[in-house]
Amino acid sequence: MAIELPALPFAPDALASRGLSEETIEYHYGKHHATYVKTLNGLIEGTEHENADLEKIIKAADEGPLFNNAAQVWNHTFYWNCLSPEGGGEPSGELGDAINSAFGSYSDFSTEFTEAAKTQFGSGWAWLVDDGGLKVMKTANADLPLKHSVKALLTIDVWEHAYYIDWRNARPDYISNFLDQLVNWDFVTQNLNR
Repeated sequence: MAIELPALPFAPDALASRGLSEETIEYHYGKHHATYVKTLNGLIEGTEHENADLEKIIKAADEGPLFNNAAQVWNHTFYWNCLSPEGGGEPSGELGDAINSAFGSYSDFSTEFTEAAKTQFGSGWAWLVDDGGLKVMKTANADLPLKHSVKALLTIDVWEHAYYIDWRNARPDYISNFLDQLVNWDFVTQNLNR
């Protein structure tokens, strides 16, 4: 069973007015994400992982090419679902209440999440996770909460290929725009409730 590149949950140009150009999506999804899928399929062909689902491969893999490519397929698929052309701003309802309870306020959450994303040295990810309570964490390279038995709710990709075309080296501006214009809080709420 080959791992497939999932369809984007929005049109490639749908985020252009909200800070992520069609060119960024074409490179990030069409080149980077697609290459992780292709490489992973080459790595699992003819092995005990050939018919495994993606999460099982990630949990079984040691650090190295198999883990890196499987985790990056998962991370990117999750990231695309964290974005919406109608996204951004402060969440309301159950999720808003949970964030306020865990962090004190949305502003305090935003500050902590932004700091994690800004200070991830080199490539990696910042996450909102449920680890018996809502927390912010960051991971380097392909690492992800799943490998640590923690439930991911939200992520931002801080590898340079995620933002460099549109934001150049201004990672803080990309992060701020992500929170203000792009976060798909409906997806985050679904993750909280599963």
